[in-house]
Amino acid sequence: MERLAGALELLDGPLDDPDALDGNLRDLRRINHWLGGVRLSSSALTALAQERAGRARAGLRLIDVGTGAADIPVTLLHDADRRWPGLTVRAVDSRAEVIAAANRVSPQLATLAGLSLAVSDPRRIEAPDGSFDVAHCSLVLHHLEPEAAVVLLREMARVSRLGIVVNDLSRSRLGWLGAWLIGHLLTGNRYTRQDAPMSVRRAYRVPEVDDLLKAAGLIRVRTFRGLFGHRYAIAAVADPART
Repeated sequence: MERLAGALELLDGPLDDPDALDGNLRDLRRINHWLGGVRLSSSALTALAQERAGRARAGLRLIDVGTGAADIPVTLLHDADRRWPGLTVRAVDSRAEVIAAANRVSPQLATLAGLSLAVSDPRRIEAPDGSFDVAHCSLVLHHLEPEAAVVLLREMARVSRLGIVVNDLSRSRLGWLGAWLIGHLLTGNRYTRQDAPMSVRRAYRVPEVDDLLKAAGLIRVRTFRGLFGHRYAIAAVADPART
């Protein structure tokens, strides 16, 4: 299956239907939980921290780019006492409508210790170099064409001290069928129904992500794959050959 380039999902357009947007974030939260997206990010984050710091260090500072419902940061923070004591997460999204919807869907975000939410352009994250230990993004990369994807990866690398984690879909016919079934059998949300299968068509395979990482001055060090091969989380660090 060739990558579908130049296409736009409903979430890339005007977000003028708050009820549909809220429903889509709830769907994505369920999908991340049911199909292992949260687990993949957690595994890659732990591996990266251990790879670069020698252990899953305390006081880890994480920025989550394109946070959506902020469900992955919430789960990481709930596990923090056991895995990353003192974890703090800055969750950002480029769309103010998404941040507002995340707060409507999960009002507890406003008071969750260790979490802060903000609107921020991923092309220029509003933070000094090395402000965080790890930069993470989930289900963001496939929205971007290669040139923009490299800009995102390079910017994530700029603000992170240890490295980055990229969690996304892997393009395949089986993955497309699964996304179509989710969109048509498990939800009536119009955003999810249209965007889920298109997301798979727009997604990058791991070797393609390697090329994007290389262009951004990064190299993949660990890869974790979903049970059905439909998704992966990649831990990447600055390429020593380029430093």
